[in-house]
Amino acid sequence: MDAIGQQNQNNNPIGSKSDDTHNTKNKVLSKTNIKAEYDDLDNRRSKNLRATRKTQKQKDQIYDDLIFAQIHSFFISSSSGHPDGSDAHGLMSLFRAVLRQLAEIEAMAASKKVITREEWEKQLNDIKIRKEDMNRLVMNFLVTEGYVEAAEKFRMESGTEHIDLATISDRMAVKKAVQSGNVEDAIEKVNDLNPEILDTNPQLFFHLQQQRMIELIRNGKIEEALEFAQEELAPRGEENQSFLDELERTVALLAFEDARNSPVGDLLDISQRLKTASEVNAAILTSQSHEKDPKLPSLLKMLIWAQNQLDEKAAYPRINDLSTAALEDPMV
Repeated sequence: MDAIGQQNQNNNPIGSKSDDTHNTKNKVLSKTNIKAEYDDLDNRRSKNLRATRKTQKQKDQIYDDLIFAQIHSFFISSSSGHPDGSDAHGLMSLFRAVLRQLAEIEAMAASKKVITREEWEKQLNDIKIRKEDMNRLVMNFLVTEGYVEAAEKFRMESGTEHIDLATISDRMAVKKAVQSGNVEDAIEKVNDLNPEILDTNPQLFFHLQQQRMIELIRNGKIEEALEFAQEELAPRGEENQSFLDELERTVALLAFEDARNSPVGDLLDISQRLKTASEVNAAILTSQSHEKDPKLPSLLKMLIWAQNQLDEKAAYPRINDLSTAALEDPMV
């Protein structure tokens, strides 16, 4: 009996070549079907010209998930093969579910609303903005940025409320002094305007003193710069770690023969003067109960943000060139 059983076992071993061939055939067949169905999907998908980049990323992610599922199923069936091909059928069911999900995504992309130029301009015309509000917006920009002559001329032409242009001139004198490297003169002018500005803003005062040291280094007054750093900047650096870090960067200019091309050479750029001048300008505006930043640039940033949000939901006449505000027809 044992011999017969042994013989039957030898004749029909578990995982025999015939069973492996059957399993492999099922796998090949299932992969062939999957490739055919995916090719068919891809052909239909290529006809949809309005598929968005976001939609494409979603499709790519789903296809990646599908590849992973195929590999995972292949290894499972290889280690515990089922002659009835249940693994292949399960994989096909998974793939069909993925196809349905892709179809839903394409339907969403195809439903993206298209707004014509005529419709868009009609909606824009329905929005009423008072001329007085527009005039105040322009005046806010001219005053904040310090365009004295332009502000005066615009005030006369538009009838905008009276602005104390003298305060603008004083503020611009301070800003110009910093931009030209006359920091000591700028500090005196700030104190003439309002001594509390620097008394209550230690960071601004440190940055002005830092700029003074940078100007000394720029002019080759090395010994004077070192002495100034020890007497004026070092004590403040001991009180504030961020001041100390900035002081160390500034002193590092002295370690290089060609400071402009050094890792800290940006301190000698004109942009550093402009940065300090803008900080002083903002502090003076705040002390005069004015906004330190003009409203117009903020509104333009809001416009860009709003367009980017709308791009995901509709195709519409877009403003791409802010300097002309020209509407460009939607791409469909």
